[in-house]
Amino acid sequence: MSPPQRTRQRLRAARRALDARTQRRHAKALVRRLIRHPSVRRARCIALYWPADGEIDPRALMQHESCRAKRFYLPVLNPLKRRQGALWFARYRPGERLRPNRFGIPEPAGRGPQLIHPICLDLMILPLVGFDARGHRLGMGGGFYDRTLAFRRRHPHWRRPRLIGVAHECQRLDHIDPRPWDVRLDAILTESRLYNDKPEDDP
Repeated sequence: MSPPQRTRQRLRAARRALDARTQRRHAKALVRRLIRHPSVRRARCIALYWPADGEIDPRALMQHESCRAKRFYLPVLNPLKRRQGALWFARYRPGERLRPNRFGIPEPAGRGPQLIHPICLDLMILPLVGFDARGHRLGMGGGFYDRTLAFRRRHPHWRRPRLIGVAHECQRLDHIDPRPWDVRLDAILTESRLYNDKPEDDP
């Protein structure tokens, strides 16, 4: 097993070890921080994710009173049979029907005109396995978000969508060596802290 794989294994075990009460407390604290963040307040189209494997849960944001005018989206795997490994995003409202993807993670059942490319989002709130204070992210290793956000790497002056990674504080690492294909996050939020909060006009 390679060092990154061992690190992923350790961090995934740490977040899975959090009991249900701690998970709920962290989720509530995270959403309180999210609703105060300027990027969330300004955004109209926001992508979230359906938590799995001990990931911190951001879904209560969809039902917060301050977010009722916003549109929310969830990631969908390869819905158009092109750009293999990249994600698109489907509109979702709490209570709508979901179906599991090949990893068992729920996705919106409705597609068609509900589906958008990530460049149409104002903000993406994305999960991670590990992070450092400089905004570097360690993902699950499948490369889905790396491929999805490759346009941000090719066009670093583009500021849409804003990228906020969210995690439990126990997932923080002292240092991550970014790979050439990595896209640095604009901010990272945990239940207790905000990291690397780049202004929206910062290239």
